[in-house]
Formats: sequence, structure tokens, C-alpha cells
Amino acid sequence: MEHADFTRSLREQYDALRALIAATDLTSPVPTCPGWTVEALARHVARTHAWSIRAALTPPDTTSPPRPEEGPEDWSELLDWWDERFTELLRVLTTEDPSRPSWTFIGPGAVSFWARRQTHETAVHRLDAEHASHAALGTDVPVLLFPPDLAADGVDEYLTTMLTRQHLTKPNELSGRAVLHAADASRSWLLRLTPGEAPEVGPLEGSAVDEDVTAAGTADSLYRLVWARPSHAVVTGRGDLLRALPRP
Repeated sequence: MEHADFTRSLREQYDALRALIAATDLTSPVPTCPGWTVEALARHVARTHAWSIRAALTPPDTTSPPRPEEGPEDWSELLDWWDERFTELLRVLTTEDPSRPSWTFIGPGAVSFWARRQTHETAVHRLDAEHASHAALGTDVPVLLFPPDLAADGVDEYLTTMLTRQHLTKPNELSGRAVLHAADASRSWLLRLTPGEAPEVGPLEGSAVDEDVTAAGTADSLYRLVWARPSHAVVTGRGDLLRALPRP
């Protein structure tokens, strides 16, 4: 996906999330985020969007990483603040040069990093809001919510970026090989885990791989799986290895 694709998808996922927040009781629990209510979910995403503005504009060589910005306590004021912060985030991501150097939590990067990261942050929490809304209504969450290209990129971002982030703060202790197939996106990944070493991720080559676990399905189902959300992906082998993967 290109930078413009991410900013467009970010807008779409935000609009879907905000509509769900507006239509769901704020006290409703979020089944996919134990202990959270819909209001807590909204406050988390609003704070993350605000923080990402600062992060995207922070030089990569800074000695003072960006700090979170807390929103208003009043709910109606928070919603207005969130809308304003999101509008500013989208402005920054669409007007700044995507290649402009920027601070990231895995080392020096570019503004484009934050377009991708916030697209997936918003999409995953949009899925959480879907679960909260449908649980309140007693209905099932749609099987397909995310386009194959977006979902496949989300799998890739989790494997190549978020696992790296976790390893930097808490070194990997897992051992094994996982293969993931997203049939509708024609994408496959081979994840190698070695205790004490950063996770290695690459495309699945033509030769046979002695994997410990395989997960296959639509890109949408794999996206949900790697983020530990309910999924229809078919898992064979050591499912415990996938369940043990850290979720930031």
C-alpha cells in the first residue's frame, strides 16, 4: 500500500469507529479488550491520535520522545477534542512529505510510518467497537470487514514492526516457526522465533519449511488472528505459539 492509501484508509476506519461509538452505550463492555468499556476505548484511541501528531513531527534524533496528551474529562468535550485532533493528524499526514525523517518507537523512521501505524491502530480498535456494538445487540460481527490489501498489510505490520517493538522492551523468549497464508491477498509470511533474538520475518520461499504452526485463511481472518481477536483462520500445529505472541 502507498502513503495515500493509508491516509484514505485511516479516514475510512476512523469514520466507521466514530459511528459505532456514537451508536453504542458508553458503558457497554468491549469483549475483545477485557475491562474496557466503549468510553474507555474511545478515550484510548483519541489519546493515541493526539500523541501520533507529536510523534510524526518529532525529529528522529530527539532525546525527549513525545509524551501523550490527555483529553478533556467531559465526554462531549472529549468528542470535539478527538475530532479536532484527528483532523490535525490527517492534515499532518497528508501535507508533510511522507519521507520526512521522524521519530518512531523502533528507531529513526519517516512520517509515512505514522500513516501506516495509525491506520492499523484505528482499524483494530474499530473491530473492537464492532464487537462491543454487536454484543450489545446480540448479533454477530461481520466475517469480512477489511479489504484484503489493508488486512494483509496489517498482518505484515504486526509481524515486522510491532513484534520488533516488543522485543526492544522485552526480549523475545519464544522459539519456533510460523507460516501464515492470506489466500485472497496472495501473501505468505514465515516467522522465525529464537530466544533472545529479534523475530525474523520474510516471504515464504518455494522450498519446504519445517514449520511448527500454520495459519491460513482470508487476510481479514489473519489480521484478526495476529491481533488476538476472534478469527476464522484455520490453525494447524502449535496454536499455542501464535497465542503466545505479544500484543502491544
